[in-house]
Amino acid sequence: MKLRSMLFVPGDRPERIEKSIAAGADAIIIDLEDAVAIDAKPTARKHAADALARHGRTLPIFVRINPLTSEHLAEDLAAARGAQAIVLPKSESAECIQRLCDALFEVVPILPIATETPAAVFGLGSYGKVANRLLGLTWGAEDLPAAIGATSSREADGRYTPPYEMVRSLALFAAHAAGVPAIETIFPAYRDLDGLAAYAKCAVRDGFSGMMAIHPAQVPVINAAFTPSQETLAHARAVVAAFEANPHAGVVSLDGKMLDAPHLKQARRALAQGE
Repeated sequence: MKLRSMLFVPGDRPERIEKSIAAGADAIIIDLEDAVAIDAKPTARKHAADALARHGRTLPIFVRINPLTSEHLAEDLAAARGAQAIVLPKSESAECIQRLCDALFEVVPILPIATETPAAVFGLGSYGKVANRLLGLTWGAEDLPAAIGATSSREADGRYTPPYEMVRSLALFAAHAAGVPAIETIFPAYRDLDGLAAYAKCAVRDGFSGMMAIHPAQVPVINAAFTPSQETLAHARAVVAAFEANPHAGVVSLDGKMLDAPHLKQARRALAQGE
């Protein structure tokens, strides 16, 4: 499944669900959690189930349920039947994934948001135990500050403060340690498309393979950032060809530069993304 962009949409806004389906995202995430008020959650579940019935065969539709400790869990999972993934908020460890698997009506991949509580930060290294049940691993910088009494996760210029830079890095490495895609968090300034492009470019550079969006206008920018350019693909093909021409060499030369195994791995990853 190609997952460059995943677009959040509130479950209680059916008109937005329809617009999101046409936005060009690789998947949409129908939100039953933070974007939906408590008294609107039954309506959101109904609209989520309707969208899955109408569009679930033509577009990957994920559902973000409420946390495992929520009284809404059973009803959320019933409404999410047929979803191509479950997004689990406030996941704290592999144990949370196993608990969710035990509660599911069907086998479906899970995308945990794995940094939303202080305890979750210390559970990041455990997800390799349940990697076969994961679609990927993502993080968030909105709930954690509130959980610890921080006033913000960002500097005045929009950069993350050091604690949240650390959490982002740990989530990135946790995903790769588990062997699953690392998914970058949202860029909340949805009108700042230039800022989004710069942020997404950094995410690609750092090793994320996709990103979540909160507005349809963000989708083309994210898709472009996570789609390798023709120049990148041409270079990757040349790197692979150089190694194939010298199958017994640990190091090869290309365009005056020495390349070894990590360069070959990066080239193959770029070609896989391009496909």
